[in-house]
Amino acid sequence: MRTIITLNMNPAIDKSTTTEHVIAERKLYCGPASYEPGGGGVNVSRAIKKLGGESLLVYPAGGMPGKMLNELLEQEGIDQLLLSIKGITRENLIVLEETTGRQFRFGMQGPKLERDEWEHCLLELSTANPAPDYLVASGSLPLGVPSDFYARVARIGKEIGAKVIIDAAGDALAHALQEGVYLIKPNVREFRELAGNNIKEESQITEAAQSMVRAGQCEVMVISLGAAGALLVSEDIVEHIVPPTVPISSKVGAGDSMVAGIVLSLSRGKELREAALYGIAAGSAAVMTPGTELCRKEDTERLYAKMISSI
Repeated sequence: MRTIITLNMNPAIDKSTTTEHVIAERKLYCGPASYEPGGGGVNVSRAIKKLGGESLLVYPAGGMPGKMLNELLEQEGIDQLLLSIKGITRENLIVLEETTGRQFRFGMQGPKLERDEWEHCLLELSTANPAPDYLVASGSLPLGVPSDFYARVARIGKEIGAKVIIDAAGDALAHALQEGVYLIKPNVREFRELAGNNIKEESQITEAAQSMVRAGQCEVMVISLGAAGALLVSEDIVEHIVPPTVPISSKVGAGDSMVAGIVLSLSRGKELREAALYGIAAGSAAVMTPGTELCRKEDTERLYAKMISSI
């Protein structure tokens, strides 16, 4: 199997709880809290583990939440490289309103990284031994980190011979595309931010995605369409892949599970289309699980087999 490194520059502790009603200016009494590692790259590594694979997670962390994050990841058996920072790792809050089933998600800003701290992350990637075959950079950038950071990651990927996968949005993604990467996985909203908000029809999305591929901004694009599946675009493939219908419990972690399924499948030597199918199956499996839980291997394998048999 080929090696995978995941990078998460703004990881978090996700604290989840329940309350009967969410009411302004009232003290709300909550149920027991659960704590999970959070953040794009963190969840990609966790989902890879759940699917039976391995990866090395690289992330900056600090303070007591940073220590807790490290311990939670150790409990899950995640191979990790924690890079200490002066700031305090962020904590997010997810509250389920029991009477309505609505979920309220509060994402905190996170610490500000000093120049030497984010440069240390780049140094660790450039000197990784062995160099990874796939380098996945996923999630938002914290304060202090330049918007071209993922472009620098892409440059390092080229230097060490790794295929770089970026799951980000806004300027961070735009800069990475200017450098050129292997694969990106935007949702429709994120893609429109890149290509223009006037793009609405699927044919327009396809045309714009093909243009980006031809321009060398990326080799592969997997555009998430939510319940409608995903659009796979490469030099040789243009396909709208529709997943099986599944019961929706929570959409949290679906995108990270999709990325995990794609990169794990590629690392196992699967062709691009098969990897995309497996990734979409993993994303569909994630929406079947409650709260912030990621995909389950048995659900992913079952959905993938169903998709393959229907072709």
